[in-house]
Order: sequence, then C-alpha cells, then structure tokens
Amino acid sequence: MKELTIAPNDAGQRLDRFLAKAVPLLPASLAQKYIRLKRIKCNGARVQRDTRLQAGDVLQLYINDEFFDKPREDNAFLTVSTPKLSIVYEDEHILLVDKRPGIAVHPHDGAEYGRTLIDHIQAYLYQKREWRPREENSFAPALCNRIDRNTGGIVIAAKTAEALRIMNQKIKDREMEKLYLAVVEGTPKPQKGSLHGYLFKDAKQNRVFVTDTPQSGAKSCQTNYRVLASRNGLSLVECELITGRTHQIRAQFAHAGHPLLGDGKYGKLDKRFDRNYQALYSYCLTFRFSTDAGALEYLNGKRFSVRQVDFVEEYFPDQKIFIGDR
Repeated sequence: MKELTIAPNDAGQRLDRFLAKAVPLLPASLAQKYIRLKRIKCNGARVQRDTRLQAGDVLQLYINDEFFDKPREDNAFLTVSTPKLSIVYEDEHILLVDKRPGIAVHPHDGAEYGRTLIDHIQAYLYQKREWRPREENSFAPALCNRIDRNTGGIVIAAKTAEALRIMNQKIKDREMEKLYLAVVEGTPKPQKGSLHGYLFKDAKQNRVFVTDTPQSGAKSCQTNYRVLASRNGLSLVECELITGRTHQIRAQFAHAGHPLLGDGKYGKLDKRFDRNYQALYSYCLTFRFSTDAGALEYLNGKRFSVRQVDFVEEYFPDQKIFIGDR
C-alpha cells in the first residue's frame, strides 16, 4: 500500500483525473474498479471517482507496486486494462495471435506505448498470472516474428525463454512454412510459379527495390505463388515465402507488374476499390522441424490458419479459406 498526500498544487482536481497524472500506468478502467472495490481510499474512507481532492487529503492506494513505475517501453503493458487479442492457438510455451491490419507489433520511438501487439500480449499474460515481471530477472514474453503494421496475420509469441530461443532458431533455419494470401492487380502468368530476384533496402526512403541481376548490397529473394481465383481485373494469390526479406511479397509482385491492391508504396491506389493499404495476410503457418526442437517438438507437423481474411470475403466471396488446423 502507498499513500499520497495532496499538495496545494494538486487540490481541486477530481480523483480520477489526479490518478491519471500521478499513476499514469494505471488504466482508467482499472482505477475505477479499484475505487469501487475500496482499494483506493481517501483519508481511510470510501471515495468516488469525481470527488474533488483537498490540500492535505491522504490517498491510500492498495495496488501493485509496478503501477507506480515511470512509463517505459518495458512496462507499457500495464496501461492495457482489457487486452484485445484474436488467439489462434495457445499452450504453456507459445501463443499464436491473428494480428489485424493497422496494429503495430512494437512501439515506434515510444509513440505507441500501450497500443501495440506486444503490449496486449504481455498484458494478457500478466493478467492471467502466467507472467510475473517482478519475479523475472530479464525475461519478458516476446514476439518471434514481425508483420508490417498494415499487413495482417499470424504472429508467434514466446511465453518462456526456452520457447523464444528454440523458435528464433527454427525461424532462422527456415523450419516452418508461412503462407500468405494477397490480392494483386491482373493475373500472374504462369498461374503457378516462383518469383526470383535480388532485393536491397533504401533506409532513407523506407522502401526496398528488386532487380533481376545481383547488385552490391542486395540479397536474393524468392516467393512461390499460385493463383487461386481471378475476377474484375484482380487475382487472389497464395504465396509461400522461401526467403523472408523486408516487404518481399509487395516488392516482388510490383516488380513483376502485379502490385498488391491498396499498396500505395509499391503500386498505385486503384480508385475503383476503396482500399488504402495492401491486401496481404499471413494466413497459414506450419511447423516443419527437420532438427530436434526440444520442448517444442510436439508442434512438429502442426498447421494453423486464421478464421477469416477481410479482403477474401470482400473481393472473392465464393473463395473459401481453410479454417483451423489441417
């Protein structure tokens, strides 16, 4: 329990507004809950959230010590009162989450603390009491792979240090199959094939470029694909990443003359369709371990899929995607 004495400069404020400033890591909804449960008192008595504080008042706060820390990237999860996650699969070691487009996986320059995917995952595990940060010396639940803000799909989170180590190695060794769905302009030919090239990144422009021949600083890239359906000048394509370069699918299809629908960075926005971000989704993940996976060996051969993809339903409503494991 901590006590806070109201100074003259703090007097006259509503309790809830004072708490938002004095204890910024405590979510407003949780503060209201604690007020209702009498875990936040004023002068030893029950209080309302709209109570006007007076100089000399003493608040008694029966809340966890971590809420009194200063906001930082590593404790931003505390600001999440109700984690919003679409869970594809969960066990004691890992968590597979279907990330929706528009959500960043990590904070960028501290501007999005409390609103990123990792914040919601850590809040979820903290509230389940599966993760107790004050009992850990260094480990925190972490993401094993990343997806661009405006791309959706399956993200792997490790709940233990052992799972994080194993999964990172398996990703590095390419011992898993990642399938994406994309809507591209036109119809790629042949309808089943492979895109090969060399990709280099321009950090200043925050974009990548693909060439057909080796270039200094460029890395080889390969994407296998098959066309699932075509209509209205668009094609629904399933893509398999053989290499995992930045913006690989977006840049390679644009280079091949078939930019992704809604991708203003590597193509042009099509005015016929109300879409201003790329139609790309990491919809299916299969673990294909060729070497020992230790504590995660039970995952070998398992496949997981998301339940729905918005642009499939919008542009190809007759096309079914597989639901669940297969």
